[in-house]
Amino acid sequence: MVQLVLPVLGLLASTFLLLAGNGLSGVLLPIRAAIEGWSPFVIGWIGFGYALCFSAGCLVVPRLVLRVGHVRVYAVLASLLAISALLHGLFVNPYAWMVFRGLAGFSLAGTYMIVESWLNEKTSNEARGQMFSIYMVCNMVGLMSGQFLLITSDPGGTALFMIAALLFASAVIPTGLSNASSPKPLTEVSLDLPKLFTNSPLAFVGVAVTGFTFGAYAFQMPVYLQMTGMTEAQIATLMAVAMVGGMVFQYPLGRLSDRMDRRYVILATASAGVLLSILFAAAGATLAVILGLMFLFGGVLMPLYSLVTAYANDHASPDEFVEVSSGLLVVYGAGSMAGPVVAGTVMSTIGASGFFVTTMLCYLAFSLYTVWRMTRRVAVPQEEMTDFTYAPPYAPSQTPESLQLDPRADD
Repeated sequence: MVQLVLPVLGLLASTFLLLAGNGLSGVLLPIRAAIEGWSPFVIGWIGFGYALCFSAGCLVVPRLVLRVGHVRVYAVLASLLAISALLHGLFVNPYAWMVFRGLAGFSLAGTYMIVESWLNEKTSNEARGQMFSIYMVCNMVGLMSGQFLLITSDPGGTALFMIAALLFASAVIPTGLSNASSPKPLTEVSLDLPKLFTNSPLAFVGVAVTGFTFGAYAFQMPVYLQMTGMTEAQIATLMAVAMVGGMVFQYPLGRLSDRMDRRYVILATASAGVLLSILFAAAGATLAVILGLMFLFGGVLMPLYSLVTAYANDHASPDEFVEVSSGLLVVYGAGSMAGPVVAGTVMSTIGASGFFVTTMLCYLAFSLYTVWRMTRRVAVPQEEMTDFTYAPPYAPSQTPESLQLDPRADD
């Protein structure tokens, strides 16, 4: 393990700093927006800008790297991230924040892709699975660490924006001092939506649903928790608890789906999302109740992405893994653009419970669609199924370059 990590320690350190900065920004911005009196509808459009530009970054940054190189593009994007964080604190305006958050989304996509391409280049095929796991752990620890930085200062001030900017700027140092040679050009997405839908309509719709629900969660859950009277420390803890739930449930759900028709597990997970959304909407705002529900809700919200992408690859040939998974990331991105806006609109209309009304209807529609698809297509024979592989619970941090680290890409 030590021999595997040491050559890429600087790259992993940069990943940690990037994710910590993003974790802090992700929870700080909705809370500060609510403090300013902006409606969930307005906050949803800030989330739309982020998701739109993150998806655009996955498409555009590979071309920039091809023109000027990995190191220069990485340094520019990390600088833009720090600038974006500072601009949020300087100009507290919803229209400006939509642009600033979009700039951050574009830059994060690019920095993730460049670090991941370096990791991919430095890792042998035999160690790819182990490195993929280490990278995912680094992602989760970085995100949760950043979220807990929320309690270090008043979100109504400017200090937290400065801390996020420092984290983003610091991410240049480990990578800049790394002796890793520049890797091959970044993966470019080849998008064929009709083919992607034909390959697996259920996975296509399922990835859009997971993008929608997670996009809504990322930007509106902190607002919901604040509206129910939670403190900053409690909000950071609850957001982390949801991520822990996602990590805990990924493996058992994935292993179970390898042993039966994967659609049964997908249906059970989506149905659990319906039930938990109803319980959340009806529950009193006591911390103990919300802690338990957040853990379980994270166990639905995050593993569902891994399940539907595994099902998509059950219907694709091994050499199509990167193409199919990259295409699904674009579909996920489209869903994550709509989620914050729709949830914000419902919350602005009926109050905080509108968040879980939105997720309940979304999971219910997907559950019914799953039942219908099970009548239209026979199950994949177990010997032809791909092995389930852990995917990041925080799927917005995944890029087409992440897929190159996935052991399934070796086939």
